[in-house]
Amino acid sequence: MKTNRSAEDYLECILLLSQQSEFVHRVEVARKIGVSQPAVQKAVKALTESGFIECDGLHLFLTAAGRDYAERVYARHCIIRDFLQMHGVNALDADSDACEMEHCISEATYQMMKKYVKG
Repeated sequence: MKTNRSAEDYLECILLLSQQSEFVHRVEVARKIGVSQPAVQKAVKALTESGFIECDGLHLFLTAAGRDYAERVYARHCIIRDFLQMHGVNALDADSDACEMEHCISEATYQMMKKYVKG
């Protein structure tokens, strides 16, 4: 599967849900992302075929590759969010904007933000 914004959003969502609970269900993913269950089913199929997640029929689990990728996406999100907040953007807008920006900024811009945030 070619990774794209949608795949990254699903992986990030599954990562965050797995940090809250041992088991992640499709319905929770659908609620958190705001999509239909058939949309989640389609994404699960693609992510499974790509080796990013495994499914036992009821629960979704990140594979090692999926966890690594999801953690990198989420780290990027956090750096961008923190950078925006450091520049006066309120927490809600910073988080929402980070969700958009994490997929489209260049590596050079991300590294600058990271350097600024990490000091």
